[in-house]
Amino acid sequence: MYLARFFSSIALVLSLLPALAQPSQNKRPMTFEDMMAMKRLGDTAVSPDGQWLAYSVTTVDLAKNTKTPELWLQKISGGTPFKVAVAQPGDGGLQFSADGHSVLFLSGRENGQQVWLADFDPATGVTSHPRQLTHIATEADNAIWSPDGRSIVFTSAVYPDCAPISTADFNTGNACNAARDKAAADNPVKAQIWTHLLYRHWDHFTGNKRSHLFLVSVADGTMRDLTPGNPHDVPPFSLEGGGCGCAFAPDSEELAYTDNPDPVPALSTSPRIYTLDLTNPAARPVQISTSAGGNFNPAYSPDGKYIAWRSQARAGYESDRFRLVVYDRVAKTIKDLLKGATLPNRAPANFDNWVDEFSWVDDSQHIIFVSGEKGEEPIYEINLTGDDLSRMGKAVGGWSNVHLILKNGTPFVLGTLVRVDRPAEEVLGDSLQMGDDVHVVHVYSEAQHRPSEDITPKTYDPQLITHLNDALLAELDLTPMEPFWFTAQDGTKVEGFLVKPPHFDPAKKYPVKFLIHGGPQGAWDQSWSYRWNPELFAANGYVVVMVNPRGSTGYGQAFVDGVNGDWGGKPFSDLMLGLDYAESHYPFIDKSRECALGASYGGYMANWILGHTDRFKCIVSHDGMFNAESAFGSTEELWFNTWEFKGVPWDYYGTPDSENPFRKWSPSLSAKNFKTPTLVIHSQHDYRLDLSEGLQLFTTLQLLHVPSKMLYFPDESHWVLKPQNSQLWWKTVNEWVDEWTKPAK
Repeated sequence: MYLARFFSSIALVLSLLPALAQPSQNKRPMTFEDMMAMKRLGDTAVSPDGQWLAYSVTTVDLAKNTKTPELWLQKISGGTPFKVAVAQPGDGGLQFSADGHSVLFLSGRENGQQVWLADFDPATGVTSHPRQLTHIATEADNAIWSPDGRSIVFTSAVYPDCAPISTADFNTGNACNAARDKAAADNPVKAQIWTHLLYRHWDHFTGNKRSHLFLVSVADGTMRDLTPGNPHDVPPFSLEGGGCGCAFAPDSEELAYTDNPDPVPALSTSPRIYTLDLTNPAARPVQISTSAGGNFNPAYSPDGKYIAWRSQARAGYESDRFRLVVYDRVAKTIKDLLKGATLPNRAPANFDNWVDEFSWVDDSQHIIFVSGEKGEEPIYEINLTGDDLSRMGKAVGGWSNVHLILKNGTPFVLGTLVRVDRPAEEVLGDSLQMGDDVHVVHVYSEAQHRPSEDITPKTYDPQLITHLNDALLAELDLTPMEPFWFTAQDGTKVEGFLVKPPHFDPAKKYPVKFLIHGGPQGAWDQSWSYRWNPELFAANGYVVVMVNPRGSTGYGQAFVDGVNGDWGGKPFSDLMLGLDYAESHYPFIDKSRECALGASYGGYMANWILGHTDRFKCIVSHDGMFNAESAFGSTEELWFNTWEFKGVPWDYYGTPDSENPFRKWSPSLSAKNFKTPTLVIHSQHDYRLDLSEGLQLFTTLQLLHVPSKMLYFPDESHWVLKPQNSQLWWKTVNEWVDEWTKPAK
């Protein structure tokens, strides 16, 4: 391996080791207020010389019901962090220019959010002379530098039927968009007329504006719309973010970007990769991707010979395996790098997990990437021939925001690590839970360690960069997430996790919160969450049990596909068998006091459980599907239901319910079995699973005289994000579970 010759293990620092040396009895359980008090790490950026880390930190003010991001700078080699001098609260998106002497950032201080520039001193980290670059009426977002530092690409949502906002006719296009926005805001009639699907998406109505890519000159602010008249969003919407979904060629003369030209986007999961010649204003985009599925996150190799991206093979399936492909710009060929790739010391088999994010190595012959595997997010490296795959060290928690950098000529990997597993001899307990922090990954030379050698904890050379919540975390008794494995009915191995309550006493019996993840193509893993946080669920005296049933990611694509067309089948069986295993192997579990809680697909499964078992004392169903047929008509991403239920409802009219997935797997048809007390939670602006699904469930429960309560948020979507709403959510959920599982006083 290229990196294995320089590096062969991961180095992580544990800022909380001194705190862990204290007996847990001296610590206290985490509260909701503690979680809100934690500083939240956002986007990160690294200076081109590898000396500086820029990052966003969001502070929550619970009393004011606000979240405020701020930009910080810090030496990667250590030192005291300080705020970016030219930035104001709310600014974000900081990026370094290739020469390291300028930064761009996004600020809404004047004329809406715009791209701003500032000088940067690499010796001191001082930023100065802030100046506004863009003045576009439709605002700017997702800005990136060109490698030559002469231009910037950004996105802006415009009216495609207005004249393009370009320098040649800037005033006309800008004025048209400004007038249309003002007219819509001033018009007392807020009615809309739709002539297409996907008229609303996740939490907003899409309206008549579409995201376009813009190129702006750093020297004089001249700009042009790179996708004029395009009726689609460029880039397409993605829950994973991905910024502009675009990348410059190293010579700054070409741009690769993502677009989905399909005429019915509500049925399509097939974004494609295009390239555009930036030297010719008359140039047309050229499609270079060929797969029928989705294609995302293009990135040029440092030498400019290749473009890599994440690619899916099957159209209509948003949860197909994300492969890592490389396009040869001269030969115009595409290679799946991981096809046939096998890790050392394993039986030959294709690498079968998703590529979540990746970064080119400077030699243009290797790529590092992050991939979920069995509750972890380890880092891997692959060469361009695809015959040399390595895993960089042992599984050590969940990595993201990975950068490959050079420090004094030596390669390092820098990324966010939100949970670290460590051996018992190094810390008190098997693992360490923490909020977001940035770590540097070191790997050692071949002279120190053979690439095939198993890396032991003693070979770690740790370095932690940020220390956002050290003092607070040192006070909290956060218990390990312990994995366990069991065998499903068909012989498949399935993984689960258990979190014990603070001040755990093995002689006691504890009630259980059984958490069910969403997706269904998602997973419980070694990561930190500010919404469904297992430590906070455990904090008031509960054992938390989580299972990754069929459909979960990180166990191979066949395991992911196991939920398709079988929503209440193998996944339900896996969940129940996983809980059976926990009950039989952990004697401190009181199986007479268990509550099942789930959101999204987890909410669907909570509803399915409601009609198929009475083993739980209570249920919490958040944003769950209740009636599969009505959910098809009220959702927006129709590709999802069409794939998961193998067609559309009218395909099955006249067939028996047992042959109709929309009825076979609909919780509503088991309503006569509902007995378990249930808390229903749903929000007005949830357009993935419409509010009507929660209302139908609550109506049914009330008419059946099943003890039930509904928590309704008029100002939230699929997620409860506002601090005080979140506070009410946790209070209501915990009180409901306590009511039905705690012993009577």
